[in-house]
Amino acid sequence: MTDSTFKQGHYDVCVVGGGLSGLCAAIASARQGAKTVLVHERPVLGGNASSEVRMWVCGAEGKNLKETGILEEIQLENAYRNPTLNYTIWDRILYEKASFQPNLTLLLNTSCTNCFATGSRESRRISHIHCWQMATQTWHAIEASIFIDCSGDSILAPGSGADFRMGREARSEYDEPIAPSRADKKTMGNSLLIQTRRTDKPHPFIAPEWAYKFDDPEEIPFRMKGVSGANFWWIELGGLNNTIYEADKIQHELMKTAWGVWDYIKNRSAHKDEAECWDLEWLGALPGKRESRRYLGDKVLTQHDIEGRGQFADTIAYGGWPMDDHHPAGLLYPGMATIFHDAPSPYGIPYRCLYSRNVTNLMFAGRNISATHTALSSTRVMGTCSLLGQAAGTAAAMACTKGVSPSTIGTDFIAQLQQQLMSNDCYLPSFAREVDGLTQEATRDATSTLNNGHDRPIGEASNCYEGELGKSITFKWPTRRKIGGLRLTLDSNLNNSKRMPCSYPQNCVSRVPKTLLRAFRVECLDEGGQWKTTYREGHNYQRQLSIPLHVETNALRLVPEETWGSESVRLFSCEPQSLHHPGIPVPPVGITWSEYQKSIPDDDLQAPDSGLESEHRKMTLGSA
Repeated sequence: MTDSTFKQGHYDVCVVGGGLSGLCAAIASARQGAKTVLVHERPVLGGNASSEVRMWVCGAEGKNLKETGILEEIQLENAYRNPTLNYTIWDRILYEKASFQPNLTLLLNTSCTNCFATGSRESRRISHIHCWQMATQTWHAIEASIFIDCSGDSILAPGSGADFRMGREARSEYDEPIAPSRADKKTMGNSLLIQTRRTDKPHPFIAPEWAYKFDDPEEIPFRMKGVSGANFWWIELGGLNNTIYEADKIQHELMKTAWGVWDYIKNRSAHKDEAECWDLEWLGALPGKRESRRYLGDKVLTQHDIEGRGQFADTIAYGGWPMDDHHPAGLLYPGMATIFHDAPSPYGIPYRCLYSRNVTNLMFAGRNISATHTALSSTRVMGTCSLLGQAAGTAAAMACTKGVSPSTIGTDFIAQLQQQLMSNDCYLPSFAREVDGLTQEATRDATSTLNNGHDRPIGEASNCYEGELGKSITFKWPTRRKIGGLRLTLDSNLNNSKRMPCSYPQNCVSRVPKTLLRAFRVECLDEGGQWKTTYREGHNYQRQLSIPLHVETNALRLVPEETWGSESVRLFSCEPQSLHHPGIPVPPVGITWSEYQKSIPDDDLQAPDSGLESEHRKMTLGSA
């Protein structure tokens, strides 16, 4: 290999896999100051949530249990900029979050081909990985202090020598009542999704000859419940195969199955009249995967842990989706496609499930965390995986800063990690965020429920201030204080999933939540006793803000001016801080085409000297 096709990179943190867990891990790591690289084998980010698969984002179920943090930030950006819920725009928002994040290098179309590790069987360390970027035909050798595997398939496991499992544990191994009686290599299968759109006229459908032919409703039992709002997750196969090594075979069978299912619905099913005006908007080519390798960490999460609400001292995320165990045979199985075993919502997930028990600098997040097959059936959904990714990225950056291993973060610095996560708007059940001392010292005219360390409603406790627009929230100190910034956590309606659709009814739209504060100003009392505006926002659409102020005053107030539709304003935190903490980054600012053109050397923009320019111009104009 020549120098032009081989690049070496040295990073603090390397994240492999750019699904929602990997994306959140990489962003979190970079925002905590770590030099980070995100390696993703596909051309778009998002994994199962991307335009290539189009599975909606599920998570904890229950009142006010929507996942926040980086995921909520991304979904609010989408609600504002993508009202028609177009997957092309969604892809670009995910791309923007990674591509324009300081400290983060993004490598798309890049597959990890090998992982190199040294040390004994019980204590190994990854030195570097090799990756192939297909679009640039370039090899990358990537060294990092910490590697985070968010590939879903645990791509780093074989090369690193990390301990892992694949398949279902026997019921007796962890005494899990819903596990099978005998261990096996079977997993949940893969799904190839269909996306449909409601129109105002009939749309006939002709299936390809090679599609499977479904003629009897008993061939699709317990699956089809109509067309409107249908999610075709149940077009599932592959759990009887190896979902890694036989992925092509599974994809081929799913393609024939998906075309056959839509043919049946449109032309022969009991729903064909309902389906008459529904058109096939899109049918995927890339199956979405539920299960393959799972790493083994210092803790293996089990059914009992979930049912016990996950009361862990090292909780770093939460789940709340049922234990949703799909039959390995998928659509081939004539019984119920899945059994929903009850799970409490929320339940805590411990940090010990996010790092390898025998590879000292390997972490993981997503559906490959250290959990039994039974526990995985709940933790695998993307809302939960996003929280796990943010936790892993934050912990990895912290480990790099302190010069310690990921496991040491869990033993010596877990409280600091938890506070950092909550400061970054990640809810941790049974834990409270520490409120800045400057805020605690102030007297204020708002209710005591504001700034209590809980940034969402919990049970019957609202944990918020609710007041009229135009009515100020004032903080006063006995002497003048230096104010670094103001932390705001707003009401973005945590009962709204904000997810992309599985199908498109007519007039399908998304909006910024009405409860969110859109316009406000921050005022400080000057030495003459006059209120002066030091910050004004007229078009906010995010839930958490960290506003730089850098003022000296003995009184500060927030004046809410406008929401996105609600008649009152709701705040969970309005917190003057001694130091300004970086919040939501400013979106990248584009330049005009003319400015871009001026950046190109003049010699590269000269007319061709072949003497054929005039003839080429005639041909070009004529072709119009």
